[in-house]
Amino acid sequence: MIDPNVSPSSPRDAQPTIGLIGMGAMGRMYAKYLSEAGWQKINVCDLPSKHADLVRDYASTPNITPLVDGHAVSRSSDFIIYSIEAEFIERVVQQFGPSTKLDAIVAGQTSVKAPEQAAFEKYLPPDTHIVSCHSLHGPGVNPVGQPLVLIKHRAPPEALALVENILSCFRSRYVYLSYKDHDLVTANTQAVTHAAFLSMGTAWTSAQSYPWEQGLYVGGIETVKVNLTLRIYSNAWHVYAGLAILNPSARTQIDQYAKSATELFKLMLQGGNGSTEAESQFRRRVEWGRETVFGARQGRGRKPILLSQEVLDRFSLGKMPPAPADPSTPTAASSNAPPSKYRPNSHLSLLAMVDCWAQLGINPYEHLALAATPIFRLFLGVAENLFLSPTLLGSAIHSALYDTWHRSDDLEFVVAARGWSQCVSFGSFELYRRRFEETRTFFEGRFEEAGKLGSEMIKAIMETEIKREGAD
Repeated sequence: MIDPNVSPSSPRDAQPTIGLIGMGAMGRMYAKYLSEAGWQKINVCDLPSKHADLVRDYASTPNITPLVDGHAVSRSSDFIIYSIEAEFIERVVQQFGPSTKLDAIVAGQTSVKAPEQAAFEKYLPPDTHIVSCHSLHGPGVNPVGQPLVLIKHRAPPEALALVENILSCFRSRYVYLSYKDHDLVTANTQAVTHAAFLSMGTAWTSAQSYPWEQGLYVGGIETVKVNLTLRIYSNAWHVYAGLAILNPSARTQIDQYAKSATELFKLMLQGGNGSTEAESQFRRRVEWGRETVFGARQGRGRKPILLSQEVLDRFSLGKMPPAPADPSTPTAASSNAPPSKYRPNSHLSLLAMVDCWAQLGINPYEHLALAATPIFRLFLGVAENLFLSPTLLGSAIHSALYDTWHRSDDLEFVVAARGWSQCVSFGSFELYRRRFEETRTFFEGRFEEAGKLGSEMIKAIMETEIKREGAD
């Protein structure tokens, strides 16, 4: 085995040959960072039809060598990463796994590890090692300080040490998990947040509206909702499909999220139509969710994620409307509404998320420090922002029951959430792809602006959090 203490400054002959099978967005991100770190022998491959493109793209990068297929990469590489969608991992490992070099270390970059584990155990030669990985962020996020899961499944300590050494150029934070724990953690930190943003995007598409352009959902919490929804739809559909369809825990959570949204919406309608019992049930259920998820024992004394409305407003796609002056408007008439430029609404997506966690007994803080993605951290932050403020939560409850201007939007959201749940329950990647891409098309022209603003927003908030944690 290669000396685990090897570095990019070591002689070329002493360095490991690194192989990347699959050169989608994440594969290319890995190639970029490994190459820029100075690792001199990086072999890459993708589908045969894309080989010419790889040769052209890396013609001026001498330490990256495009090879014709996974057989060539597997036979020549000391550390191999399969950057393949979970849907196809078994087929690809079955094809190329038997060609793996003696004593090579093999990893997978799939978002769901159960199929990967099964494929590796079935098709990799027994004289190879398994030390898998998963960067818990998208290809457009700076990996510095982000969680990078390492799974030492079938390998001696020196194999793990070599992988740690090779990937240290990312400057990510290593998180050590088993295959089983990885899938549980990713379901708990990603399934419901993905379902919420996918449902928001589909709801806006069905309504044929960009809500930030109408001055109704602009600024503060809405900035996070809009920017992260567009960020998700700007990525490839398979980034989210594998987790949703192949992870049983994720399926359960997505189903409960749709149920929570539906049941809360029914109580909103009944309570708003004069049913005092329904109104009381709605208030009790929201408060129960708040206490269950955000009770003092949950956060263990940690400070809430700092989301300043002033900071968020800097990254809004829409223009802030003036504060309503007409006392007859629902906002001004609401005794619970704060005197501000933000127009209260039900925040049904957030109410349903917290209710879902509460119903399933999930503590979102359990994995926050361990393996939280930037998207999960931000959405938990906006949930904290809402639920830990008696004024904001009271305003949302009042608006949910008595304001009617957002009812049609809430209805579209409930229908979308149920649609995504049904889509996932069918277990069809093709149905998931079609549903995702139909929604994606509606936002196509907005990705560049939203991507830039979203990246700047995430960077600003994460930097603030890191500074605050350092000060503590």
